[in-house]
Amino acid sequence: MLATPDSTDTFISQSDNLANKRLIAQGFEDLCDGPPGSLAKAALAKLSKLYAEDAEWRGSHPLNEMVGPNAIAKSVWEPLFNAFPDLERREGILVGGRYQGRAMVASMSHYVGTFKRDWLDIPATGQPIFLRACEVHVIENGKIVQSTCIWDILDVMRQAGYWPLPPSWGTECLWPGPFTGDGVVLTEQDPEEGARNLAQTLAMHKTLGDYNDHLKAGREGLITMPQSEHWHKRMMWYGPAGLGTNRGLEGFVDFHQLPFRLVFPNRKGGAQISDPKIGGHYIRIGDGAYSVTGGWPSVVAHHTGGGLLGSGPTGRTVSMRVMDFYLHHEGLIRENWVPIDIIHLLLQMDIDIMQRMRDQFSRHRLGL
Repeated sequence: MLATPDSTDTFISQSDNLANKRLIAQGFEDLCDGPPGSLAKAALAKLSKLYAEDAEWRGSHPLNEMVGPNAIAKSVWEPLFNAFPDLERREGILVGGRYQGRAMVASMSHYVGTFKRDWLDIPATGQPIFLRACEVHVIENGKIVQSTCIWDILDVMRQAGYWPLPPSWGTECLWPGPFTGDGVVLTEQDPEEGARNLAQTLAMHKTLGDYNDHLKAGREGLITMPQSEHWHKRMMWYGPAGLGTNRGLEGFVDFHQLPFRLVFPNRKGGAQISDPKIGGHYIRIGDGAYSVTGGWPSVVAHHTGGGLLGSGPTGRTVSMRVMDFYLHHEGLIRENWVPIDIIHLLLQMDIDIMQRMRDQFSRHRLGL
């Protein structure tokens, strides 16, 4: 049995968990299977087999929220397949579990294809593109009833040669899979290991929530505070486009955590958000060496500092759509993949990246 530390309905049988993971792995392999150019035409029929009739889909801006296989096909998959006619899915992490009575599967993958036609007004390049995709699928009676998909659309812009923001603090790169090479978990796991690793993740989250940014302890305060008890000395933090990737606790503090917390001091996330209408976690699972958390939104913050992604402080309350995928190794957190809907966050800060891109390429096409 698999367990999470804080839910009244914490258990899912190993056989059910494996069946759910295989359903997602096979379902999305089938969705992307077929001769190049044929995938868009077959999308609705395949999605109708995979999704419940009233399934909810929510994803990165500008896709956002919709209901039912027809809307998911028309708004999400048919445009994607038309833009990338040879699209395939490459899985990096595939894990499952149960939280708040709901069985779910979480994945970190890349959709890979040749960028033949414009997508979301991003101009096609004719070259390969890796669309970073982190997803959580809730399953009931053998069908998906809810999908939450944070796709890194900003990173597609970057690969297409358009960068509408200042340089990232971290390194922009293709996210690798786990260094252990075992991220697709399709064998039975020790339930105690999964529960222990999830508990470690939540304990680390608590150190972040308890830390008081207003004390202004700076770099040294973040490096020496109790989060250091949970991170491996060779930790990797993989952030979304706009934030980038960092290595080691000092790199994490210098190139993400400190500047981010100066912009959003004493932000609230996960269990700290008491009102479910505002946000909080909808997923907390541990599966073997992996744990996953996420919220829609996962973080609520006051934007009182400047310097993030080219924006001055707005004084507004903003929300962040975030997931966290963790690899636990040698009793510590070794790797952390963190998809964030950056375009949605920036929109709340009066920066419309999609419009910037349209304006830029409109001028280019007019020869201006």
